[in-house]
Amino acid sequence: MQGKVVVITGASKGIGAAAMRAFGGAGAHVAGLARSRTQLDALVGDIGPAAMAQECDVADWASVSAAIAAVQARFGRIDVLINNAGVIDPIARLAEADPAAWGANIDINLKGVFHGMKAVLPVMRAQDGGTIITVSSGAATNPLEGWSSYCAGKAGALMLTRAAHLEEGPHGIRVLGLSPGTVATDMQVKIKASGVNPVSQIDFATHIPADWPARALVWMCGPAADEWLGRDISLRDEAIRRAVGLIA
Repeated sequence: MQGKVVVITGASKGIGAAAMRAFGGAGAHVAGLARSRTQLDALVGDIGPAAMAQECDVADWASVSAAIAAVQARFGRIDVLINNAGVIDPIARLAEADPAAWGANIDINLKGVFHGMKAVLPVMRAQDGGTIITVSSGAATNPLEGWSSYCAGKAGALMLTRAAHLEEGPHGIRVLGLSPGTVATDMQVKIKASGVNPVSQIDFATHIPADWPARALVWMCGPAADEWLGRDISLRDEAIRRAVGLIA
């Protein structure tokens, strides 16, 4: 990753913040995108001059397009996009779900992924390659009570990964996803408080640290992950954990 330019959405906390540190530690230039810059600026300050913060709302195409242009202006290229921004709200059964909140989830979890892909594809095509990784979920293939918007958004994002691989693989662009399992982040705090579906009953101490998916994302940028192009890699798989170096 030495000298490569990595863009990470939802970079102010959780997996995104851990990924900023992991890629920065691997020698990459990292650009963190988030709606609020307060936490992001502090994180960039810790990483150093190879990092930049950019305010961005992934649900807004103009905002994403401007953010990617700003990163390209700063670093001259974009080698990796990590589509990490995501929300769990609203946790509500279909009959009680608020349509506006349901749609806002799709705007971030699905349209946000599309916006990121669309913004970086011309850049990556012009430089004959790049890697796009979307942080996915087991919810992309398994319905869960109260999570209809989240499941639908993640399922759609997985199909976007497949479609982008089909269309852009011939241009040297690697597209794949990471399903990290349950991670000790603020999202799991919300899920626990909801009391809805079996995921809310999981002991918080059993969730993996955000550093694990962050390290997996770095590993996925290399050729060892090429057999998963167009698909999601599951961090629940012990063989993957071993390959990444998370377990012996």
